[in-house]
Amino acid sequence: MKNFIVFGASKGLGEAFVKELPDTGDNVWMVSRSRPESLKLNDGVHRYWIEADLSLSDVSNRIAKTINGVTIDVLIYNVGIWESKGFRDGYDFEKDDPDEIAKIIHVNLTSAITCIQKLLPNLKKSDNAKIILIGSTAGLENNEFTQVSFVASKFGLRGICNSLREHVKKYGIGVTCINPGEIATQIPYEDGIEKVLSAYNGTQIPLQDIVSLVKCVMNLSKASCVKEINIPAMLDTNA
Repeated sequence: MKNFIVFGASKGLGEAFVKELPDTGDNVWMVSRSRPESLKLNDGVHRYWIEADLSLSDVSNRIAKTINGVTIDVLIYNVGIWESKGFRDGYDFEKDDPDEIAKIIHVNLTSAITCIQKLLPNLKKSDNAKIILIGSTAGLENNEFTQVSFVASKFGLRGICNSLREHVKKYGIGVTCINPGEIATQIPYEDGIEKVLSAYNGTQIPLQDIVSLVKCVMNLSKASCVKEINIPAMLDTNA
């Protein structure tokens, strides 16, 4: 039996994680602002919702208090907000609102640090704990993104992984950063890979591919450490 906590669990990739990663009898705590539809599933997995706004400064303490000392085997921080006009035609960094910039950095970076910090006691109880952070190809070198705050936060997430890995290796905890390109979150997992391939022809990644990577990482022995995985779409022009 495994215990999971998934941040950003109500839709898209996070929803795919909470549906497809656990087995019968496993426990999954789902952190999100909106109520996950997966709570309605009757598949033998025990799912619990933690309603949380990660932009609030005290949220990490509340999440840890809710978990209340339970062992965590897999922590997935699948969170990433970006500039409200960031991926639209005519976007201009110089017009970004300072409050929005601060929120992006807090949710994507500060919250990741504080939530993991507060949940490390739970992870240390596991025989083979894994921390998996979902980054982005926007956080890699030599890309053409101009969304400064989002890009900075995804670069920063890689820094968290590097330093955190050094801190927790003595506890046998693996830390992995997965940096995907654009994911076809608009096509439900249940619709299958072929629908994504047909619709996007290699420019977007099926949810199934990221789920498969996470399954591989979380099932490795504690002797192995996967530091980072970069997975752009095959025809991603920014790759």
